[in-house]
Amino acid sequence: MGVDISSLVEPKEIELLELSGKRVALDAYNVIYQFLTIIRDRMTGEPLRDSHGRVTSHLSGLLYRTSNLIENGIKPVFVFDGKPPALKYATIQARSEQKEEAQKKWEAAVAAGEEAIKYAQAATRLTPDMIVDAKRLLDIMGVPWIQAPSEGEIQCAFMCKRGDVWASGSQDYDSLLAGSPRLVRNLSITGKRKIPNKEVYVDVKPQLIDLELMLAKLDITHDQLIVLGILVGTDYADGVKGVGPKSALKLVQEHRTLGEVLRHVEWTSPATAEEVYAFITNPPVTAEYELDWKEPDAQKLREFMHVEHDFSEERVDKVIERLQAAWTKGRQANLSGWLKKD
Repeated sequence: MGVDISSLVEPKEIELLELSGKRVALDAYNVIYQFLTIIRDRMTGEPLRDSHGRVTSHLSGLLYRTSNLIENGIKPVFVFDGKPPALKYATIQARSEQKEEAQKKWEAAVAAGEEAIKYAQAATRLTPDMIVDAKRLLDIMGVPWIQAPSEGEIQCAFMCKRGDVWASGSQDYDSLLAGSPRLVRNLSITGKRKIPNKEVYVDVKPQLIDLELMLAKLDITHDQLIVLGILVGTDYADGVKGVGPKSALKLVQEHRTLGEVLRHVEWTSPATAEEVYAFITNPPVTAEYELDWKEPDAQKLREFMHVEHDFSEERVDKVIERLQAAWTKGRQANLSGWLKKD
């Protein structure tokens, strides 16, 4: 879930086309989890599967939503998590136990003929096979992906700070703690969306958070934002009991540094606040990557999606047409820009 500072953030709602021509580094696990969670039967919670019983909800989302981004002139790059830091192991274990419990409730609800989707969503798991297939699909689509040495969201922030991409893309706010100058939310769920447990639909648009503007409004430095996040709680430690975003903000405004803040709170997490701070400010990242968007391979895309995974040939062909048109348009635009400069 990441750090919860949503109550302190005032995102700017934008149109998808405002991101045209921009590179965005997407937290792959975050995005794929969304697809696995959303693309399910509304009653039983069953994910989309092919004739061999393999889950394909993530492939559906990657194909159609990524194509939509590309059509709007956006250049996405997906960043996959590497080895989680030792500080995160307790969180991973707790989440695994929660998913096991949700799995039991899901099965019980289905057996009783009750609506089971909320339990199915809570039980969502991302398997190694899903990751392999996701990377393969991105390769076929001509979309670059990067293997982070550790946290994908932190790698996204690193790439954004270097200027290799314009923004990080995720539903979580961790990349802001990692120093990403810009964060874009809702990229993978833009459009009409149903509110959970209600027959109500809303129009979801991308949200842009500018780190510099956010810090100025909160009247804190980026270092103090990190301290604030540590107080609220991260994937690496629970934070301080009873301290929410607003009280954490007040603490860092009054006491400024991590050392001074810790004098006024009771820290009980096994990992020290200093350990969490050290990881966030000096995380493992890599500068060894290439961002190269290529023309989609139409034949391989048909074979992979239609032949291997039973997707509608007609729908896959329509996506291929859209991707090829976007590729041609982008190539012409790049050539035009090059000629003008010359």
